[in-house]
Amino acid sequence: MKLHIVNRAPDAGRAVEQALSAMTAEDRLLLIEDGVQGALPSLVDGFANIGGRLYALREDLEARGLMGRHDERVKVVDVDGFVTLTEQAERTLSWY
Repeated sequence: MKLHIVNRAPDAGRAVEQALSAMTAEDRLLLIEDGVQGALPSLVDGFANIGGRLYALREDLEARGLMGRHDERVKVVDVDGFVTLTEQAERTLSWY
């Protein structure tokens, strides 16, 4: 399993598109920094094909006023959860 990390908003370049196209059925996607905007209900449908494997960093959701406004299908993790995801992954890929 690989962990794909996206720090760009869905409308800022092709990072999300590239990450999704590189993902396999067992990979996970973590949204950090401005990437957490992709956790909003109006945008999360773009991640429908990775249901149950989409994560967002709590601290970045909070910093952007999005905590509680994110889609319920997004799993929220704190920094410790981020570390756990990286430990579980064979490889980590960052998309900018």
